[in-house]
Amino acid sequence: MIPYGRQWIDDADIAAVVAVLKSDWLTQGPAVPRFERAVAEYCGIEHAVAVGNGTMALHLACLAVGVGPGDLVWTSPNTFVASANCARYCGADVDFVDIDAQTLNLSPQKLADKLVAARARGRLPKAVIPVHFGGRSCDMVAISELGKEFGFRIIEDASHAIGATLSGQRVGACAHSDLVTLSFHPVKHVTSGEGGMVLTRSAQLAETLALLRTHGITRDPARMSGPSEGPWYYEQVELGFNYRMTDLQAALGESQMKRLPDFLARRKQLVRRYRELLRDLPITLPAADADEDSAWHLFVIRVPAAQRLRVFSAMRAADILVNVHYIPVHLQPYYQQLGFSRGMFAEAERYYDEAITLPLYPALTDAQQDRVVQVLAQALQESGAA
Repeated sequence: MIPYGRQWIDDADIAAVVAVLKSDWLTQGPAVPRFERAVAEYCGIEHAVAVGNGTMALHLACLAVGVGPGDLVWTSPNTFVASANCARYCGADVDFVDIDAQTLNLSPQKLADKLVAARARGRLPKAVIPVHFGGRSCDMVAISELGKEFGFRIIEDASHAIGATLSGQRVGACAHSDLVTLSFHPVKHVTSGEGGMVLTRSAQLAETLALLRTHGITRDPARMSGPSEGPWYYEQVELGFNYRMTDLQAALGESQMKRLPDFLARRKQLVRRYRELLRDLPITLPAADADEDSAWHLFVIRVPAAQRLRVFSAMRAADILVNVHYIPVHLQPYYQQLGFSRGMFAEAERYYDEAITLPLYPALTDAQQDRVVQVLAQALQESGAA
């Protein structure tokens, strides 16, 4: 069986987790700040706040920039539902911006056009959440310029993109945004089992994130309503959440960060092999203009829509566990109940109808990759696509 993605755990990772199990701290100990520092230093950012998963990171990011009832948040339809749900958790309305046909990321031109129309109607978004699909950064320079012109906050959903770069600068540096969110799910580049993180240059936003992560509780006398009653004393000053990451998760994540450069190098090597092995098949390969900049979380091919199900099913039957990323969020029943329907974001829908995600992860061997290509070629031929 060859999955589309999986973790790679080594003895050093196991030893790091065992060390925590033998320590005095399973949670709220020193491992979490060490993991935060490791990620912050790698990305070149001042502040990092770890949470229990990537969805929590998105939720807190929205709250930190003041998203609430009556506000409007825009994101890409080509993403996992969490990129939109996070705004709904805050009571905000959600809308989508269609994708670019080549990068499969939120289109800056379509964003600009939609912003002009929204300004004419008198309702601009409070925040925009660009999603770095598959590991490739959105055009954050263009999106940032639009943010300045139209006055919205920017939250980068970089769940796929730790290790990616834009103009030589690592994604996560918040060079063109207020906040960046990361995920450490097992299929991502670095795993902590489950886990997430929010990165920011703003000390004020980081303080807000840390407060909301732990029930809205503080022991800081400067934030209390009156004098402390003793060393045990704390006050809840906001309605926060229990979104903490455990030390077990953080120890695994910190250990994995040491191997991130190797993980990225192997992913890029596998992408180069795919391009060579697949070049003569009747499929569309991912755009190649930013191969060295992408972190390559996913390798998605496109086949004729009429053949997609047959190709997909044939590969699954051969124990090649391909997948599809993503069903456009606006086509989910929950969002259709809010007024969205097929035909509203045509490029995302066209892409979805043709997409198949091939296996891509650092532990994938050359022999396994050759097997994926062999099965794909046979499936295409049998489906009539070849």
